[in-house]
Amino acid sequence: MKKPDNVADSPNLLPYGSNVGAPSIIVDNIDAWKQIRVNKVNKQFQSKFDELKAEYQKLIDEYNWNDLVYQSKFSFEPVIGEIYHLYCGNDDKVFLSLINPSEWNKQYIGSFKYNYDNKWIKTEWNY
Repeated sequence: MKKPDNVADSPNLLPYGSNVGAPSIIVDNIDAWKQIRVNKVNKQFQSKFDELKAEYQKLIDEYNWNDLVYQSKFSFEPVIGEIYHLYCGNDDKVFLSLINPSEWNKQYIGSFKYNYDNKWIKTEWNY
């Protein structure tokens, strides 16, 4: 038996109204909701990226300072936990010393604490 064109087999499963008396179906606009969530997630990603970038820069700086100290001239075995001072000599060679910057007139580069894991940690020296 052939059905007329305006009759559906399962009208309750259709994504639209099948007769004039059916309620209109309005699809919610979720673009604004999506955009808010996308902005929040992007902000979280950017925050994490900035955090990692700062940590990476700190690691690079620490590496460069350690490399400079280890490449410098010193003729003693550093003691763990002690603070040493890095200077530039008259011959433009970098050297490590026990002498405080206030005790002599050399070009001071920085102060470093020798750590238990053989790292040189840059510290501030108070004159």
